[in-house]
This record gives sequence, C-alpha cells and structure tokens, in this order.
Amino acid sequence: MRDSYREMLKGAQENSACCGASSPAAKLAGYEDTERHGEAAGASFGCGNPLAFAGVQPGDTVLDLGSGAGLDLLLAAEKTGPEGRVIGVDMTEDMIEAARNNAERAGADNIEVRYGLIEDLPVEDASVDWVISNCVINLSPDKPKVFGEIARVLRPGGHFSISDIVVETLPDWLRQSMAAWSACIAGAISEAEYIEGLSDAGLTDVEVTDRLIYDATQLKAILSEDIPGLDLDVAQIEELLQEYSGTAWSAKFAGQKPS
Repeated sequence: MRDSYREMLKGAQENSACCGASSPAAKLAGYEDTERHGEAAGASFGCGNPLAFAGVQPGDTVLDLGSGAGLDLLLAAEKTGPEGRVIGVDMTEDMIEAARNNAERAGADNIEVRYGLIEDLPVEDASVDWVISNCVINLSPDKPKVFGEIARVLRPGGHFSISDIVVETLPDWLRQSMAAWSACIAGAISEAEYIEGLSDAGLTDVEVTDRLIYDATQLKAILSEDIPGLDLDVAQIEELLQEYSGTAWSAKFAGQKPS
C-alpha cells in the first residue's frame, strides 16, 4: 500500500492541471499572492489555500498533512510568528528535502518537516493547535484513519482547515484508474462523506466554508490527455464532461476538537 500511495502522491505533485498552486482554480480558492515564496510556490500543489482567512494566531503550533514543497508551511510560519511552531508531514523524500530547503531559504527557523504517513502521524497526542491540509487526503486509501489522526493530534479546542477535492459521482472504471487517482480525482469522496468522516472522528462544528465548483473547462483540464497513463481520447473526455460536469469541486472544511 505504501509504495502505491507514494506513486499516487508523486503523480499528483507532477500533475499541475488539478493541483498547481498557480492554476486558475487554486488562485480563485485563495492563492493570489505566492510570488514572494519563489520555488516553494512553483513546486507546490493544491486545490485551495487552507490558511486563507484561518484564525491561526502568533504562538500557535500548526501541522500540515502532506506538506509537499512547503508553501503552506511558509504561509503558516508567517501567521504563527517566530514564537510559534510549524510541522510538516510528508512521505516523499524529494518533497521533504524541497520543503526543508525552502524553509532554510526563507529563514523560517520555526518549521520542521517529518517523514511519515498521514494515516499514522509522527506527532504526539493533543500537541497542535491547528491541522491544515491541501489536496492530499483525497489520495489516502484510509480516510477514516486520517480523520481519526487529526482528532488525536489536536489539542482540546484546536481547529482544522482542510482544502480538498470532493466528487459526487464517478464511473467505476475511472475510480480504478491509478492515473485518475494521481490526478486528485478518483480517490475523492463526496462532501457529505467528508463531513460525516470528520464528525465520526469526534470533531465538531464541521462545515464547508468555501467551494469552487469545477465547470467543464476546469474538469477538462483535470481529465486532459496530458495526464500520463489516463489514455482518454477526445470523445471519452467530452462524454465525461457532459455527464459529470458540476459534480466535482474544491471545498474548504473547517471545524474543531471539543474543548
């Protein structure tokens, strides 16, 4: 499972169509100004900025699930200030090295990046004030475990802010496609399932604070022929667009652990 999971993450990081921080969808979802973070912005991927309008305060401890090249780590470090702490967890060694290098370039001494799975976080119980994540949980084969880990590591009264892709319905053959998993689409669950999973983990006040519904143009970019291994011809893409346009979107989930 770990090897296939790593391949899906690698594929997602290489697929800028759905996950690029510079993509139109990501900019509409809150990544308007990332130029100051240079290489971290260029190498990062996501479907929205989980820290946009979040209530992170100076001195807070923030944990980023699937921290990638570290863009959200740098944004979090700006919010926590030097008295705060930012922890990234990733399972791809290239991204861990990139995030550490980007943090060093930025002079962000309060950032730490750890190797690990989001289903089994290398983080102590009740030790963080905020959990954030950006277009990563959709790739997990065991989402209830991830939601349980979020509840475990949050301090009582701690909050989460998660940006992710949700999908109402997809054909079974697309769900089985590794390339479509890497494109951040085949592993996505519905918004209702997402809310239910977070609530079942013991988290409260779970809500969707923002949505960006993918129109035909954005969905076509996600399902483009440029995704290695997807092998969809023009007719297949158009058929999918006709049937599933408007059934996938990026959503920002927020909530907290009870005090």
